[in-house]
Amino acid sequence: MPVTTAAYATDTLPGGTVDTVVIGGGAAGLNGALMLARSRRSVVVIDSGTPRNAPAEGVHGLLGLDGTPPAELYERGREEVRRYGGVIVSGEVASAEPAAPSALPASSASSASSASSASSASSAEGDPSAGNAPSAEATPPAEGDPRFTVTLADGRTLTARRLLVATGLRDVLPDVPGLAEHWGHGVVHCPYCHGWEVRDEPIGVLAVGPASVHHALLFRQLTDDLIYFTRGTELDEDTRTRFAARDIRVVDTSVEEVVRADGGGIAGVRLADGQVVARSVLAVATLMRARTEGLEGLGLPIEDLPDGMGRRFAAGMAGATEVPGVWVAGNATDPTAQVGAAAAAGALAGAHINALLAIADTDAALAAAKSGATAV
Repeated sequence: MPVTTAAYATDTLPGGTVDTVVIGGGAAGLNGALMLARSRRSVVVIDSGTPRNAPAEGVHGLLGLDGTPPAELYERGREEVRRYGGVIVSGEVASAEPAAPSALPASSASSASSASSASSASSAEGDPSAGNAPSAEATPPAEGDPRFTVTLADGRTLTARRLLVATGLRDVLPDVPGLAEHWGHGVVHCPYCHGWEVRDEPIGVLAVGPASVHHALLFRQLTDDLIYFTRGTELDEDTRTRFAARDIRVVDTSVEEVVRADGGGIAGVRLADGQVVARSVLAVATLMRARTEGLEGLGLPIEDLPDGMGRRFAAGMAGATEVPGVWVAGNATDPTAQVGAAAAAGALAGAHINALLAIADTDAALAAAKSGATAV
C-alpha cells in the first residue's frame, strides 16, 4: 500500500565514486545521510518518495516535532542534508551489487595486511567516534576498499564505497474488502503513533494471530469500547477471561467487509451473518515486509519475524550486516521502530560508516606512502 509523496526538486546525480549511497529517504536514511554529510563525507540519498507513514496526518511521539506531517518532516530533513553538501536524488533503485574493490599498490599488500589485523583488533564494539566499530564491518585493506554499483530504474548508475540500506517496509493488511481504503485514518496499527487521536472512539481489533492479543490490551488503554474480532484465529479460555475482566467484547463470527460511512469514514464491519457491528476505528497488526526490491545482488541475509508477522534484514550493532560495507537502518531491520527510533538508528549507522571510512582512508594513505603511490 505505498503512498507516494508530492514531487520535489531532485539533485543532479554526481559522477565518480562517492563515500556512501543511502537507499531510502525516510527518517533513518536522511538522518544517516545527515551524520555523514556533517562529517564531510560525499553522500547521495536515493529516495523513492514512498515512506511508510505517508498516509498519516502527523508524526507522533517525536519530541519537539510531535504532530508534524510526514511530508513536512522529510522536506525539512532533505534540506538539512543538502545544507551540508549531501545530494538527494528522486528515483528507484533497480539494482545494487558489489563491484571490484579499489586496488592498493602491489608492493604494499603485505604491510597493508598487517595493518588490517591491527585495525580489526582495535575495532571492538564501542563508541564509533573513537573508531571502535564492529570488526565484522571492515574489509581488510589487503583486499582493497569495497565498491558498490547502484543502478537506478532510469538506467543511471553511481559507484559508492559504502551503502546504507534504509528502504523501510511495506505493511500488508488482511484481505478484508473495504479495509485498505481507510489505511492510516480509520484503520490504524500503532497505538503509540495513532492512539491519542482515536481515544474514546468505538474501536474494533481485527485479529490476525497471537500478536493481536497484546494489540487489544494496548488499545483498551485508549478506549472503554473495544471489540475483538477473532476472524478464525484461536483465542483460549484464559485470554477470553482476561479480556472479559477488561470489558473487551469478543466476536467470533467472521468479518465479511468494512462498511463505509456516508461521510467517508468507517461505519462498522459486516459479519458473515449479515449483522453490522458499529465501529469508527479498526486496529490491525499488519504483516511487515522489508522492502528488498533491487537489493538481491547484495546477498543481505533476511530473517522471518516471530509468529509469521513478516520479514526483515538481519543486522547487528549499529546496523552492520554480514556483507562488508553494507549497513541497514530503520524499519527495514527494526519493523516496530517509530520515527524517532528509526532516525536514531540511521544516525548511529552513519557514525559507524564514517568511523570505518576514516580507518580505510588512513590504511590507504599509509600503503600509498610506503609504495610512493597516490591513495585511490
